[in-house]
Amino acid sequence: MYSGGALISGFIVGNNIGASKVVVRAIGPSLAQSGVTNPLLDPTLELRDNNGALVIADDNWQDNASQAAQISASGLAPANPLESAVATSLVPGTYTAIVAGKNGGAGIGLVEVYNLP
Repeated sequence: MYSGGALISGFIVGNNIGASKVVVRAIGPSLAQSGVTNPLLDPTLELRDNNGALVIADDNWQDNASQAAQISASGLAPANPLESAVATSLVPGTYTAIVAGKNGGAGIGLVEVYNLP
């Protein structure tokens, strides 16, 4: 959960042969439906590799039609268009998802990482 500054979440893609397909989501506004009283209104998402290099970033998951189609096809489309999500293939290694409020916004947010079949 995120309540200000940045939410930084690390994860590991295992030693599979080849790349793994993942969807990473930054959830904020839709948390209000679960009773969260101060949700992050407009989360942004960055995915970085073990060297800190930017792999992919997003603000508003529907802005990129190709990404939106992949995310929707996975069944993991965020409930709110202001939430962020990316679909990508990652080689085995360590990664960091960074969630922040757009324009310095603060609130409670959630980062989710899904490994796809």
